[in-house]
Amino acid sequence: MDALLAIVQMPPGIPVATVGINGALNAGILAVQILAAGDERLREKLSAYKEDLKTKIVKANAELAKVSYTYKTN
Repeated sequence: MDALLAIVQMPPGIPVATVGINGALNAGILAVQILAAGDERLREKLSAYKEDLKTKIVKANAELAKVSYTYKTN
């Protein structure tokens, strides 16, 4: 817990970005987001990646909405 607090409670002027444990994919995406601020090509690729991710999530949600379970109590 001390390590987490040391990361998230930095004073103004000390920017910190964190990702979860075993979050290599999220770390890569975070790095691309930072770099894309100054690179149009990266912005376009990141936007396409996020649109593809959105499409997959919408599809997965639609499939989950079709699942029906009968819950029994007692």
